[in-house]
Amino acid sequence: MGTGFDVTRRAVLFGSLGGVLAACSSPGGSGGQGGEKGAPVDRSPSPQEHGGLRCLARQDSTTLRLHTTAGDVTFWAGVNLGSTTPGHSPGELAVTREDYRRWFSMMGQLGVQVLRIYTIHPPHMYEELKAYNEAHRSAPLYLVHGIYLPDESYIESHDLFSRASTEAMVAEVRDASAAVHGTLRRSEMRGRASGTWTADVSPWTAAWIVGVEWDPEAGSASDAKNADAPAHAGTYFSSHPEATPTERWIAARMDELAALEAAAGLSVPIAHANWPTADPLKHPQEPLANEDMLGVDANHVVPSDRWPGGTFASYHAYPYYPDFQMLQPSYVEAEDPYRAYLLDLARHHGSMPLMVSEFGVPSSLGSAHRGSLERDQGHHSEQDAMRMNAEMLRMFADAGLAGGLVFEWLDEWFKFTWNTVPRHAPVDGERRALWHDPFTNEQFFGLVAHDPKPVGRRVPYEGDGAVRSIAVDHDASWLHLDIDLAATPSSPVSVGFSILPEGGIRMPDGGGQARYDVAVTLDPGARQAACLIRGALDPVRLDGLPASAVPRPDANGWVLQRLTLNRPYTVPGTGQDRPAEFLEVGRLIEGDWSDPGNTLATWQLVAGDAGNAVFRLRLPWSMLGFADPSSRTVVVPTPAGAAPTGDAKLQDTPVGVVVEGIDMAVFVPGHDPVTAPIRWEGWQDATYTERLKAGVDVLSQALRDTAG
Repeated sequence: MGTGFDVTRRAVLFGSLGGVLAACSSPGGSGGQGGEKGAPVDRSPSPQEHGGLRCLARQDSTTLRLHTTAGDVTFWAGVNLGSTTPGHSPGELAVTREDYRRWFSMMGQLGVQVLRIYTIHPPHMYEELKAYNEAHRSAPLYLVHGIYLPDESYIESHDLFSRASTEAMVAEVRDASAAVHGTLRRSEMRGRASGTWTADVSPWTAAWIVGVEWDPEAGSASDAKNADAPAHAGTYFSSHPEATPTERWIAARMDELAALEAAAGLSVPIAHANWPTADPLKHPQEPLANEDMLGVDANHVVPSDRWPGGTFASYHAYPYYPDFQMLQPSYVEAEDPYRAYLLDLARHHGSMPLMVSEFGVPSSLGSAHRGSLERDQGHHSEQDAMRMNAEMLRMFADAGLAGGLVFEWLDEWFKFTWNTVPRHAPVDGERRALWHDPFTNEQFFGLVAHDPKPVGRRVPYEGDGAVRSIAVDHDASWLHLDIDLAATPSSPVSVGFSILPEGGIRMPDGGGQARYDVAVTLDPGARQAACLIRGALDPVRLDGLPASAVPRPDANGWVLQRLTLNRPYTVPGTGQDRPAEFLEVGRLIEGDWSDPGNTLATWQLVAGDAGNAVFRLRLPWSMLGFADPSSRTVVVPTPAGAAPTGDAKLQDTPVGVVVEGIDMAVFVPGHDPVTAPIRWEGWQDATYTERLKAGVDVLSQALRDTAG
């Protein structure tokens, strides 16, 4: 894949799609997917009439049938698309017409058949989708349209039936239907799409998914508060006699949507969103009460015969959370615990199709949880992440599920996750979109990478001793260092970073002044490198762990850098205590990051032509203690009082300190340390390049194969 042309924040940099798309392109040319002997397959819409309504797709027992000219598509393979770009929060709706146009073309060439969006997008998204589908009539992108709850105040009020929550959702259902039919007019509203929608994309709208990942605590409280809420007996959807209040509320919203679509003469499957936290199953081994507190059951929202499109069970389901997937005996004893869980869901839903409408693993350096079969919540190369996604998609098809929609099309810089958000806490969360944290797995799920653009190489030190030069570059993810050594080192070399204006300790071997906050050690003989942080700054102290579970610094005051993957817990029913789990991100990984798919590599020792050696480092800003490099803010864990002991939790508070930069020193045995300042300007805009991730061709083939 080639490099891209340069533009800034509002116009995406993107590279040539190169060999990946060439390898994935259809032998049938622009329009068809390749069939046998290169013949194009005509996947144009071929709706059927049932009960006086046109059905582009409909439920057939456990199958969703998408009616196309070439026959019914019975496994829906596709991707989720968000609504933002780097430098922006989702509510800014920063995706341009050109972005959508480019992405739809890329999706088509990768074999994506189904596109899922979560909420109403700006009018130009629908215009571009219609234009793409009209230009690719035999290979369109079919739309699964979401309707997100626009007022989530029920999480605070614990009342889903409140006037604010209900009226907002009723209006959103109405607006979403109008947007799809090209009849919506909506004035400007903060955080929501506005304008005039004129493009009718209903000919390609195959299904709807209503609602959100239901909050367990708020949902349970709302059910108790609204226990007497009446059942919903609608024309198209009704609540089951055993439905909970939440399920009755959902049934009413799905019925309202069906009425709007039926008025336009259409019927396609309508589902509600869900996730394992609110699945209808019981998981006795789940250690967190909230993860098995609420049950929302698609079986309790029943379509009538007047709605031929039917329904399905839609789950955002990942292979690494909640913990019951790794603890419940019926799953643990299976060859694939994740598959066993999904089949358990499918059995519960009986004659209803089950679609995994979100799944995937991120290609981040950091992780937040361990998963089955090494499908962890991060710490994957791009190639491994794409391979795992492809394997899961094929597994869904083999298991007889209705479909799988990969999460997601784009990396999203604004995202946060539980084990890094305390490290970002000292800075306004809106600034998170200005930098791309390799430790935050949620920012790296995309099939498309948005790589931050380097600022430019500079050389703050040159000399004629053991260290010949130090070259520095940085971008919105990494600090890059090239330390040119006069000779290949035969003994350990270390690099110290003085970040805060006060405090600091001596280097791990006792050398240098007491001024260092982060240290990197290189053992060339063992081909090992490590990154340490002084114990007082260890951000693991912010993760809510019992004091006894926090790794203790060595006698010299240094501790290996880690990410918390799980707090200690007791497995219910067994009394088995599980310790805290950590990812030792401080054990740096040797590799060449000129291959952009190698997201884990952080150091190299490269032999030069003149007997020299270059020690190359790229360190995530978060590994250097930064809460936000764009504002040069460091996070400092500040104790609230006396140090806790035993099972008492640490109550350290994340406090931000703005610094001028970093002072670094290189220590080569037998030589005086060499120092250099690292300075950079803060930034208010995101600059980046766009590319398909390495290994996406494997996923592309799985998309094509599973969709027939």
